[in-house]
Amino acid sequence: MGIVKTKIKLSNPRISNLEPIEVDCLVDTGALHLCITETQCIQLQLEEFEKRPVTLANGSTHNLPYVGPIKIDWNGRVSFSGAMVLGNQCLLGAIPMEDMDILVHPAKQIVIANPEHPNIPASVVY
Repeated sequence: MGIVKTKIKLSNPRISNLEPIEVDCLVDTGALHLCITETQCIQLQLEEFEKRPVTLANGSTHNLPYVGPIKIDWNGRVSFSGAMVLGNQCLLGAIPMEDMDILVHPAKQIVIANPEHPNIPASVVY
């Protein structure tokens, strides 16, 4: 499977008059969290809660700012989360994808709504 990207809207739910920003986002089902750039963090006026140790794909560990809250909107499917501030591109990980009930379609290399729940996101709670 190749590189998958999608557009999402990010906003700060604490500041209602602040316009959402639309970003091109790398989709990574191997990553857990939403990662945003420092510029996106500043644009959304997000608060840093703490530094968190994070292990990157190359095995290195870094203490990164964990900010939020942040509202993630993919085609009307919404998730509220925190985000790691890292890199020069937004990265959408598995936790917000699960929360929005969206999937990667490997053959088409796009993000789709879960076909089992096409109208509204659903969750499993045990």
